[in-house]
Amino acid sequence: MTKLLENIYRCVNIALVNELKQLCLRMGIDIFEVIDAAKTKPFGFQAFYPGPGLGGHCIPIDPFYLSWKAKEFDFNTRFIELAGQVNLGMPYFVVENVIEAMSQQGKALNGSRVLVLGMAYKRDIDDLRESPSLTIIELLRKRGAHVEYNDPFFASVGRGRKYALNMVNTPLERIPEFDCVLIVTDHSQYDFAKIVAAAKLVVDTRNATKGIQSANIVRC
Repeated sequence: MTKLLENIYRCVNIALVNELKQLCLRMGIDIFEVIDAAKTKPFGFQAFYPGPGLGGHCIPIDPFYLSWKAKEFDFNTRFIELAGQVNLGMPYFVVENVIEAMSQQGKALNGSRVLVLGMAYKRDIDDLRESPSLTIIELLRKRGAHVEYNDPFFASVGRGRKYALNMVNTPLERIPEFDCVLIVTDHSQYDFAKIVAAAKLVVDTRNATKGIQSANIVRC
């Protein structure tokens, strides 16, 4: 129960900032500036950051063990279930933003080439478990996009519990060939200034391009 409390605490707070990020985008407010300002409070606030969805095992899966168990005791864990709905919806939110960003350039997603940067579920690790990249790639493919990926930790990605991608790593030198570069995992090895300069369009889910000024960046 102690482990679950810690996992659920993160799950709920990540869902909160993911939901607020979507609202802030509509309001024209930078959620990362808001978080930076809020964390100057010396007590009572811990910073959590939005992203394209949850990965790993602890946060996206473990809380729902408790949610399932609670039903044996006629108890509904509403916070867990609501947080799950928000977090599970983030890959869909990302894909809709890719579609909108491309349409602003007069292009349809169907038939376009998209390069996903980062397969791992968080920076600088070689762990694919429940990574939002897996869902995002499947959603992009269903919309008719030709999708490839780059990740310094994965030479190839084959079959997993819920996916069968059968893909190999695409070198960054091929960025100019793609209609859109989608930043899902902000590995420290990436030189984002060079990536932006080489790309026709960059959709950034991680605030990885912070401080880079370019008309071809869309942050979501």
